[in-house]
Amino acid sequence: MTADTVTDVFEEHRSVLMGVAYRMLGRVADAEDVVQDAWLRWSAGERGEVREPRAYLVRVTTRLAIDRLRQAQARHEAYVGPWLPEPMVTDFGPTVPDTAERAVLADSVSLAVLVVLESLSPLERAVFVLREAFGFPYAEIASTLDRSEAAVRQLAGRARKHVEDGRPRYEVDPAERRDLTERFLAAATEGDLAGLMSLLAPDVHLVGDSGGKAKAPLRVLQSADKVGRFLIGAARQGVPGVETYEFRPVEVNGAASVLVLGDGKPDSVLQLDVADGRIQRVYIMRNPDKLVGLTS
Repeated sequence: MTADTVTDVFEEHRSVLMGVAYRMLGRVADAEDVVQDAWLRWSAGERGEVREPRAYLVRVTTRLAIDRLRQAQARHEAYVGPWLPEPMVTDFGPTVPDTAERAVLADSVSLAVLVVLESLSPLERAVFVLREAFGFPYAEIASTLDRSEAAVRQLAGRARKHVEDGRPRYEVDPAERRDLTERFLAAATEGDLAGLMSLLAPDVHLVGDSGGKAKAPLRVLQSADKVGRFLIGAARQGVPGVETYEFRPVEVNGAASVLVLGDGKPDSVLQLDVADGRIQRVYIMRNPDKLVGLTS
């Protein structure tokens, strides 16, 4: 291959490689590092025997992600407060025109699924991502992981069951989510506790990720009363030194969300899970390290 061809082939598959790496790691910066390492190996390696560049690049990326995931798990164990994946702005646009395929991709990168994936072993996570998100055949996954096809099928079964047991048992309607998000913001910013409580499911959960670097609950809050009072209190107090706030709609991890700007800088990302006309889960990401990619 010429230098231009080598680059063109890699760029053709970059979005898939980034998708695999992010779902494996839950952090955009780590995923970008893994993809960059894959590029270095691709550009400097011997490609004469590579018959299927996509399969080869996915294999390299997956193995690099597994290595990094094993290192990252120790950091997660020492993480302060609840952990959420780094928010990734998603817009599948015309590249994924099929509604069913869009739904699968959006679900595989959703906050709820990525949180559950954190509890899987690196190999289980790799199998789940490659099979459920990208539809790779079991034989190809087995080759990627140097495992037998039978072993890969067992890993896939365990991972799928674990994800199904751990994920919320309701379907989120996009239009309903957008409507409730607008009403939620209005009630919270206006200090309308009664209005806010009317939107929350009785057993609503609030998960706040600050990493100990911003104000957020260090435990998952449960019940409409606790969640409602916390949100009203946080809205009233604001952030010391911040004079103006702006709320921007943004699609994060395949779902309508809100980017909160304080004096023009990212302060937090808010996302809601809704069902049956009520808010079931509130995700608030405030760790400044995870908001760096949203500065633009």
